[in-house]
Amino acid sequence: VQLQASGGGLVQPGGSLRLSCAASGNTLEFYAVGWFRQAPGKEREGVSCISEYPDRTSYSDSVKGRFSITRDNAKNTFYLQMDSLKPEDTAVYFCAADLFLGCRVDGITAYDYRGQGTLVTVSS
Repeated sequence: VQLQASGGGLVQPGGSLRLSCAASGNTLEFYAVGWFRQAPGKEREGVSCISEYPDRTSYSDSVKGRFSITRDNAKNTFYLQMDSLKPEDTAVYFCAADLFLGCRVDGITAYDYRGQGTLVTVSS
């Protein structure tokens, strides 16, 4: 599976962005998929994941209530809607997928397949 992330950019605090991750090479239907991020000087942090059917979701405490993950298997793409963004959300965001690990926020950084990162900068 090859993953291609997009949608990052510069946004003011309180603003919104939607990240997309498009897959090729195999269908994502049977994979758990998710996002992790890495801020400068910090360790990678699992952000959110969504399981294969029935699309169970999980979020880190730092983004719960502000971010929403969805998937569109017909388009072989999944998304991260980020609202009420804060400066501390600034990071490179990576999409990832795995066939066996399931959806656990603390397991996303171990997923087998990863896309290139997309930079999200929250600043006024």
